[in-house]
Amino acid sequence: MKPIFYCLLLTIIVSCGNEKIVQLPEIQHSDISKIDDVSAAYLFYDETMPDSVELNRKNLISTTNWLVNVDKRLTLGQAIPKIMYIQAKKRDAQMHKNENAKNYFTCNNISIKNLGFIEFTNVYYHENGFNTYLEKNKANQVISIKVNSPDSIIMSFMFDGTTLSHSSNYTKLLEHLKTNLINEGNAIIILELNQKLSFQDYITLKSLLSKINLKNVSIANDEFVFN
Repeated sequence: MKPIFYCLLLTIIVSCGNEKIVQLPEIQHSDISKIDDVSAAYLFYDETMPDSVELNRKNLISTTNWLVNVDKRLTLGQAIPKIMYIQAKKRDAQMHKNENAKNYFTCNNISIKNLGFIEFTNVYYHENGFNTYLEKNKANQVISIKVNSPDSIIMSFMFDGTTLSHSSNYTKLLEHLKTNLINEGNAIIILELNQKLSFQDYITLKSLLSKINLKNVSIANDEFVFN
């Protein structure tokens, strides 16, 4: 398939004569602006549907890169179960499977007035099990980022049996990370996300964290959504 480019704030599809709109989440920065060989899924915000969310995945082709267009007004509680559903469809496919095909969230990169993409191929979403995951982690330092809202974040820095926690927000998040990281060994960041967080706020967080340029720090592929 041909590469897809957008220069619009909205993604629009027409189905059975009905025009439906996805308001894409906005970002200021993206490392990815072009993807070839794609097919798309849409998560619409629709107050007439159960949980106000409608998934359209009829155009997905298992062997292509998937562009998942999620309306920024949806909460994680509404969007994540649908995202987990389509992830499972691709991961569990037995035939016509392409191991090199990836999954991306489609965003509106307002800095270039075009699309930007955030990859989530290897992200696994969980609704529980955070404490068990934490106990099994072997990194020298573990940083838990618990996000209730952009202005209400609890950061916990765990090292050598000691935990230091303090409040933060999106504006100061990167500064607090760099200030409190230890300089020895490897560190891993684990996300805890309130299910009431909007998809826009989630994408803003992912975009922020993509700016971390520290060689000993990684972000866990496992992300935890709590209520």
